Amino acid sequence: MHSNPILGVVFHWLGGLASGSFYVPYKGVKKWAWEVYWLVGGVFSWIVCPAFFAWLITKDHNAFGILREIWQNEGIAPFVWPYVFGMMWGCGGLTFGLTMRYLGMSLGMGVALGYCTVFGTLLPPLLKIFVDLGPAVPKSLVDIVQTRGGIVTMVGIAVTVLGIFIAAKAGLTKEREMPEAEKKKAIAEFDFKKGILVATFSGVMSAGMAFAITAGNPIAQAIEAGGTDKLWAGIPRLVVILLGGFTTNFIWCVYLNIKNKTGYQYLASHLRSGHANLAPQNLAQPAAGRAPSADALRIPRASNFFFSALAGATWYFQFFFYNMGESQMGEYGFASWTLHMASIIIFSTLWGVYFKEWSGVSAKARRLITAGIATLIISTVVIGLGTWLDT
Repeated sequence: MHSNPILGVVFHWLGGLASGSFYVPYKGVKKWAWEVYWLVGGVFSWIVCPAFFAWLITKDHNAFGILREIWQNEGIAPFVWPYVFGMMWGCGGLTFGLTMRYLGMSLGMGVALGYCTVFGTLLPPLLKIFVDLGPAVPKSLVDIVQTRGGIVTMVGIAVTVLGIFIAAKAGLTKEREMPEAEKKKAIAEFDFKKGILVATFSGVMSAGMAFAITAGNPIAQAIEAGGTDKLWAGIPRLVVILLGGFTTNFIWCVYLNIKNKTGYQYLASHLRSGHANLAPQNLAQPAAGRAPSADALRIPRASNFFFSALAGATWYFQFFFYNMGESQMGEYGFASWTLHMASIIIFSTLWGVYFKEWSGVSAKARRLITAGIATLIISTVVIGLGTWLDT
């Protein structure tokens, strides 16, 4: 199967749409603590969907048979690094929230995703200069910049970083224009030095997904050798990678369940009265001195499970399409991570516009966010062009 970079860009955009949209269904979850709905959604993101789609897309539905053969013939080695890097990515996702806490939403997202983009994209080909990474990383950074397509691709990556910077600047401008009370509420613990350190850690650790996918290439190659089309062959490696991500998130969510005494909510029909403040926006405010009514504390379990499962499945599809996109990028698959980050920012920002998060901001902030989105769109076109030039 020949590479098709333009199709690869389209798949990466679909992945970015899934990633930028996955949190929307969580808005339908009522009266569950964050750690409850995050773990329920995570079971679908990291366990159910990877297993189901790995089974569905492989020839003769033999994904797990091939994984078993790899284990029998080569032992645990082919699975270790995809799993470890998956855990690394899981740690990055958990500390992403601290980045928002210390830097605010817009600045924190811009800094963390900027780090994630640069490290996830450039570290594998950079390491290739010093360490033989085999066919998992076909070209080193030196090899890349010696071709016309490679130079254009690197320019596209630089344009992506510029777009992220502009988008972060727009968000920072928006935050500065917020009323003082709202600003303190949003970034009450603002700490630039601490925030930069946490953002650096989060960005570097989140880039573990790019490393995990690269480390999982031998699994993808074995699946392809078993008769599955190259377009789908990378998807079964997500079973191993996302199991690593599930491990770190499961440990943290269970810890919060114990700490916050919220573990009962998975199966409970009503909130305990002491937990009425977990989701005040979902509770009718009782009269002074009166406890919330039984109806006000009722947990809509069926809809909560549905919306959490929908959010989890939507989240999974970002890497479903990522793997399809990477399969079309030829020797410049390393640029897939840049395309992924850019498309996430594009679509998550568009959702912010839809939910009127940018209503009432100044013309300067609107110009900046428009320029940031336009720059990111241009960057995806430039990267697609660079990979096409050398196909």
